Amino acid sequence: MASSVNSNTISEISEKERAITGSDTQVKGGPAAQAQKHVGDKLDGSVVSEITQGERKITGEDSAVRGGPAATAQAHAAQESSLNRTGSTSQNQATGKLDSETISSITQAEKDITGQEGPVKNGPTAQAQKHVGENIDSDNLHDITEGEKKITGGERLKGGPTAQPQSELAKSRSG
Repeated sequence: MASSVNSNTISEISEKERAITGSDTQVKGGPAAQAQKHVGDKLDGSVVSEITQGERKITGEDSAVRGGPAATAQAHAAQESSLNRTGSTSQNQATGKLDSETISSITQAEKDITGQEGPVKNGPTAQAQKHVGENIDSDNLHDITEGEKKITGGERLKGGPTAQPQSELAKSRSG
């Protein structure tokens, strides 16, 4: 089941907005207002993008605030996406390598965060593609993490791009 914008999501985003503005009043066009426009909608890249635009309105900054409203929305979207992928691919044989299936899951996690169809230059997919066919190890995980931080403003997200090869590696070791 896809994650949707609900009262819990809006409440968390409102709380993050209040922490930034110091006001109990929502900013017109701010992140909480953007989230409220999408009550019941699937929490996907386009909704996260609008919440990010709302955050930019209250901060005046181009980049998202660490742990702010946009990061909260991204985390919800990425976590749900990860749950969906894990459930649907569990019957596949894990290889412990950065193969096309693992890179595809990294690309999907990246797309869920950015809302863009294509991978970001030097983002997690681009970093993973440098290591295609290699066994998953600390070196290539580090590169993918650096790419993930590039698209999240410095944060790793639970269920985000780096979590995909980590999950693949764990499955290959347990099987």
